[in-house]
Amino acid sequence: MKKHAVARRSPPAPEKNQIQVISRAAAILRVVEEEGTGLSLGQIAGRVGLARSTVQRIVNALEGEGLLFVAGAAGKVVLGPTLLRLARTTGPDFAEIARPQLTKLSGDLQETVDLAAIRKDRAIFIDQVIGPQRLRAVSAIGESFPLYCTANGKAYLATLDDEQIERLLGRSFERRTPSTITNLNDLLSELKEVRAQGFAFDREEHTLGISAAGVALPDHLGNPHAISIPVPTARFVDEDARITKHLLKTKAILSKLVEAKGRR
Repeated sequence: MKKHAVARRSPPAPEKNQIQVISRAAAILRVVEEEGTGLSLGQIAGRVGLARSTVQRIVNALEGEGLLFVAGAAGKVVLGPTLLRLARTTGPDFAEIARPQLTKLSGDLQETVDLAAIRKDRAIFIDQVIGPQRLRAVSAIGESFPLYCTANGKAYLATLDDEQIERLLGRSFERRTPSTITNLNDLLSELKEVRAQGFAFDREEHTLGISAAGVALPDHLGNPHAISIPVPTARFVDEDARITKHLLKTKAILSKLVEAKGRR
């Protein structure tokens, strides 16, 4: 009997394997970036068409490089601090400029201070100075929050015109708490006040029990950022005037520093 030779496939070349891994990693980064609230490993696997075990290995590698971050007890995967710094196109410059002022602001108020970069319709935390209070609000670096129901988000939205806001957010929004604004007209009405006073409030609109004040400002290249101070509501109601006074002072100082950097 005549034997037929069986053709064997050659294993993929190492270079091809490396390109495939890079392509898969890029696909994972893209779907995580599109879903600002974070995704589970299973959700990522479903969206990129890969086995969960493969996604786990790639996410672990990307997390080790700071490109992804596994946040919270639910293990949601969000963009990591290294990628966020790269995505701002300014390197760490603005965060480095802001850090001493954030530290001073936190010390003056004895509260947590957050710095966020604005990406599409989300505010992504890129730095934080944690206050000394035992009862305090703390979010992980890399977590992202919607603009329409947060102080930092509304402060940024107030820098846009009404048509830009509608294109960005639409006309109706998810209700997060009983205090959340859920339609465009009500949001635009509040943003008129934000423009007039220079700061925005979140009075339990995103999270029950937490209120915040926020201001927005660009870096020297025009990339939008926002500073916010989240405080347990029981303490915030008596401190909001003092908090906003210090916030506006910090914004004025940072604006001058940014302007000086832009002239170099």
